[in-house]
Amino acid sequence: MGQNKLRGKDLSAIHYTSNKAKSLAIDLMARHYKHWSKQEQLVLLQQVQQDPAAFISHELLGMLAAEFMPEPELKPREEVALLRSSGQLQVFGRKGIASNALQQMELAMRLPIAVKGALMPDAHQGYGLPIGGVLATRNAVIPYGVGVDIGCRMSLSIYAIGPEYLRRNAYSFKQSLKEKTCFGTGGELGITQEHPVLDNPAFGLTPLLRQLHGKAVKQLGTSGSGNHFVEWGIAGLEEGNGLGLEKGEYLALLSHSGSRGLGAAIANHYTQLARNSCLLPRQANHFAWLELESEAGAEYWLSMQLAGDYAKACHDQIHYHLSRYMGIKPVARVENHHNFAWKERGEEGEECVVHRKGATPAAEGELGIIPGSMAAKGYIVRGRGNPAGLNSASHGAGRRLSRQQARESFTGSELKKVLSREGVTLIGGGIDEAPIAYKNLEEVMACQRELVDVIGSFTPKIVRMDKN
Repeated sequence: MGQNKLRGKDLSAIHYTSNKAKSLAIDLMARHYKHWSKQEQLVLLQQVQQDPAAFISHELLGMLAAEFMPEPELKPREEVALLRSSGQLQVFGRKGIASNALQQMELAMRLPIAVKGALMPDAHQGYGLPIGGVLATRNAVIPYGVGVDIGCRMSLSIYAIGPEYLRRNAYSFKQSLKEKTCFGTGGELGITQEHPVLDNPAFGLTPLLRQLHGKAVKQLGTSGSGNHFVEWGIAGLEEGNGLGLEKGEYLALLSHSGSRGLGAAIANHYTQLARNSCLLPRQANHFAWLELESEAGAEYWLSMQLAGDYAKACHDQIHYHLSRYMGIKPVARVENHHNFAWKERGEEGEECVVHRKGATPAAEGELGIIPGSMAAKGYIVRGRGNPAGLNSASHGAGRRLSRQQARESFTGSELKKVLSREGVTLIGGGIDEAPIAYKNLEEVMACQRELVDVIGSFTPKIVRMDKN
């Protein structure tokens, strides 16, 4: 497989000059096209470079295509100046956060629209805002601050059934994941599904949304690749959990995914529009914003809300199909977005747009789920409404190794030993999602005691992910 791996010199040979474009291309090929020959990968990358408009709405390649889109020469534009110093930024768990993630957040704080920011303890470098970054802006939304997987979320269903039921029926639970979930680019369940989101009139309000409706129908109830998962496990609830359930252990189902091709196409389209109207210095061009009262800004806000509703609908369908397969019904649900933007009022009463890129909403009393890894316990939490953290918390443990570093640091046999030791069955998945790639969640949770209270836990037992 190593002979198919692209390197920077391969991309230089086909005239990829930008380090960012090279990095994106190598990552995309390694994650999604690694079974293609090197020559096939290079031909595809040349096509993206030569005709980026043809790929700008592509679920995977759109981000790379945006790097090659020419800026229309409408009228001379004055570059927006960044502030010399960053604004109010609160960092939680600074010791465990890499400097490149902190630098990304500090750059975002120099935007003239930035009001306040917070960095969660699971933070690591991302595209645009770091994963785990929270940014409040004034009267503007940053499409790339939300990201390409709009409305990515966690959803936890809890059943009034003890954990022994999972152990006794492990084979059936495993089959349910094999038969009723679908992962990866272009994936679809291949069955007719109904959900109110498909009849949302917003699909008819812009040309882009009309174009994307068919894809949304096909991908409903499916999951993405990378770190997205669906897993059966055991929820342990504390007294006073707020779910109306007694203290104890329960069968539970946890899923992590987003808005699929719909959200990716919306993100790429409006990021390009933002770049065309908001000229920022090159190092900050992913922070290009849209004014909320502008036509493009209003369209993006509408489209983002629809993508969020669609992401929730995908989880609804995943949990419905799996519960029906097993002949059981949930008695409680905990869920929320972590790639989204909300209009919220701060301590001073000013309404801001709060972008949470890989961060869980944690307003006072708000419930959330913060998973560990495929072999590590996660936590069910209740928000404390901490204004310093912009009413947010981490959305997981956070990566400590890049995907490539994980592949180079761990082997398949080592992963099998870890899973066996923890009593976890894995369907799909890969070395890049091995537990070693993630921070220690216990340490992350210790850094956010001011942000959330723990009311329970979730321990994965049968995990399905994309075949990486």
